[in-house]
Amino acid sequence: MLKKPPEIVAAVDLGSNSFHMIVCSLHDGKLKTIDRLKEMVRLASGLDKNNVLSNATQDRALACLERFGQRIRTIPQDSVRIVGTNTLRTAKNADQFLVKAEKALNHPIHVISGIEEARLIYQGVAYSLGSNADLRLVMDIGGGSTEYIIGTGDTPLEKESLHMGCVSVSNTFFKDGRLSKEAFTQATLFAEQQLEPFEKKFQRKNWDQAIGASGSLRAIAKVLQTKNWSNNGITQEGLEQLVNHMAQCKHIDELNFPDFDPERLPVFPGGVAIAYATFKSLKIEQMTISDGALREGLIQDLLGRFYDHDVRSATAQTLAERYHTDTEHAARIKQTIAHMLAGQLGTSDWVKGEDSRQFLDWAAELHEIGHDIAHSQYHKHSAYIIENGDLAGFSQQDQLLLAAIIRSHRRKFSLARFDGLPAPWQVYAPYLAIVLRLAVLLRRNRHEDDLPEFTMRVEKTKIDLQFPVLWLAQAPLTRADLLQEADYLKQAGFMLTFS
Repeated sequence: MLKKPPEIVAAVDLGSNSFHMIVCSLHDGKLKTIDRLKEMVRLASGLDKNNVLSNATQDRALACLERFGQRIRTIPQDSVRIVGTNTLRTAKNADQFLVKAEKALNHPIHVISGIEEARLIYQGVAYSLGSNADLRLVMDIGGGSTEYIIGTGDTPLEKESLHMGCVSVSNTFFKDGRLSKEAFTQATLFAEQQLEPFEKKFQRKNWDQAIGASGSLRAIAKVLQTKNWSNNGITQEGLEQLVNHMAQCKHIDELNFPDFDPERLPVFPGGVAIAYATFKSLKIEQMTISDGALREGLIQDLLGRFYDHDVRSATAQTLAERYHTDTEHAARIKQTIAHMLAGQLGTSDWVKGEDSRQFLDWAAELHEIGHDIAHSQYHKHSAYIIENGDLAGFSQQDQLLLAAIIRSHRRKFSLARFDGLPAPWQVYAPYLAIVLRLAVLLRRNRHEDDLPEFTMRVEKTKIDLQFPVLWLAQAPLTRADLLQEADYLKQAGFMLTFS
């Protein structure tokens, strides 16, 4: 569905090392950056050995988000995308932090998988560099993870996210800023071990040019240029000189790099070790640096939702094809859902937003993908694939919501399945699941015949279906199914009536 593009869009990247925000204006299809903010929060350093985010780190992060929030809190929600990455994927108390963070920003935050992070990073790089037929290796060193992508033009072809970053490696091997040759050897070996299973995929013969897309790689390139160790981005020879220089120092305070951001210094050694290991393992000789990164990719992804290029819809279609679903049956269910949501339900809060209709359409397309695993309990298999798959465009919260709707589309109906969803979906999702349940029920015979004109009314926990006179008498199987459905819903506190 084509929507009018906004005049202002914004993206916020809650990284494990730094928080970034970009605000852009959009006129005649052209983007112009009008504001950028960056603060080095070092979120990953706040994780203890049990992966619990400390209160002090949360307070530091929230203070930053209050400042960001002042800039974007009045921008409409569908014009802003905010994502959390590795540390918020890892932290056991991330949910409690996200509630406070969303209040500070006045916008929802979506935690994304490492593979989705890689896809968005590539989109940001592709946008900044323009269309190019060459095969690109894109690398991004974050605070808690490092992404590797091979792609051409706007299309990522191979994506991986490894659990190592400049903050985590620095904290492990260069504690309190201490440097040594042995520490660099151990840190480099660790990074090589993480990369080893993927060497074949990303080796030199599989791409034409290497591109770096992170603060760590940008800082390395700047140091190499300042020291005259490289005049063309990052080179293997320049990295060797940098590593040898750092290995001769006993502490980061001795490095003495001119014009170097002192805030980045504590995490710089970890970034260097990861870059050095990558150059060695993948046989990289030279890497150029891109201005584009995750936040620019978020902007491009956001605009796609206005220009009818929502990658989530393409992902749903690809998944449906992969698992050999009955697309004609899914289309009939979508048509039935559209009829049920039309007119009389337009004033209900849970169906007002376009997101509700989108999630129901995706649920209709994907609710039977579990058939490819087993027909028995297929709805559970469908939900498992949705919740645990790498689904391009979907955040973890998106996948949990879609999985909960699909898991609940048949058999027993439990409200407990929706308890862990973010607001307001824990309230809205049960209604969406009921709509899907009824649409699937009414289309159970899988015939192409049109359903009779019927009406649906929902008022709090009461659902009423009205069919033409005598139609149910001529459809005894549907009537029996509705009686069974009324019993399922009654156990969850809903009352279904029909005539």
